[in-house]
Amino acid sequence: MKPTRSLAAALAEGTLVLDGGLSNQLGSQGCDLSDALWSARLLAEDAGQIREAHAAYVRAGAQVLITSSYQATYEGFAQRGLARDEVGVLLARSVALAREAAAPAERSVWVAASIGPYGAMLADGSEYRGRYGLSVRELERFHRPRIEALAAAEPDVLALETVPDVDEAEALLRAVGGTGTPVWLTYSIAGDRTRAGQPLAEAFAVAAGNDQVLAVGVNCCEPGDVDRAVAIAAQATGKPVVAYPNSGERWDAVKRDWAGAGTFDAGRARGWREAGARLVGGCCRVGPDRIAALAADLHGGTGARS
Repeated sequence: MKPTRSLAAALAEGTLVLDGGLSNQLGSQGCDLSDALWSARLLAEDAGQIREAHAAYVRAGAQVLITSSYQATYEGFAQRGLARDEVGVLLARSVALAREAAAPAERSVWVAASIGPYGAMLADGSEYRGRYGLSVRELERFHRPRIEALAAAEPDVLALETVPDVDEAEALLRAVGGTGTPVWLTYSIAGDRTRAGQPLAEAFAVAAGNDQVLAVGVNCCEPGDVDRAVAIAAQATGKPVVAYPNSGERWDAVKRDWAGAGTFDAGRARGWREAGARLVGGCCRVGPDRIAALAADLHGGTGARS
């Protein structure tokens, strides 16, 4: 069941806790994700695992669940022989699974339908580079069918996430037009620039006057880059900010594994909130234990308890 209040109304009252990385939780449950479809493969093969991963974050205190559709595309599933109508069913299933996991909670839990970038479909790490050689119009054509299918499943918000450059952000914002579903837009960044190298102030400006966009921010970046990015996002748009960095480790697309040390510190979230963050959580390699710590820290202050 959907919450009785809109996500926008909840954000006006305080900061909400997002979930963490779905893939690392699925891995801890014993799932094999060594596949180009990543966690999206389980939508077709073992959906119960996805429901349980969502439930782990609900138990940890998450108030917003991000669906398993990040890498779920018509093109990706077509390579496995699935027809378009079958893929549409799987996309709708991603929203339903999050709703089912949220149902036992004695609080409101919102569902964000994940829309990953074009590079996620390529499964070669290019979502951390952008600049695929496609025009804004071509990117819009790629994203629109999946966006329309997910919007029809009635999530509370569409999460346009891990966006590496402004061109793809513009394409995504065009593609969501007419769906009637609110969106948030988050870039993957390095320092104070998008992964493609554009200044963040310019990148966030594309959403500044768009009333469909309820929040802007960053995800799947180093935790240390979030502080400055939150301030820039708030200043550039005047909108609530969303921030969910990864653990601080680096993805090796060749080895298909994470390298380096983790630097995620739940204690930094209060600073993000003070700078304007209203949706705070974690991305890759940030598990339920860290989300529980983040929820405890934020709710020990003035964060929203919905």
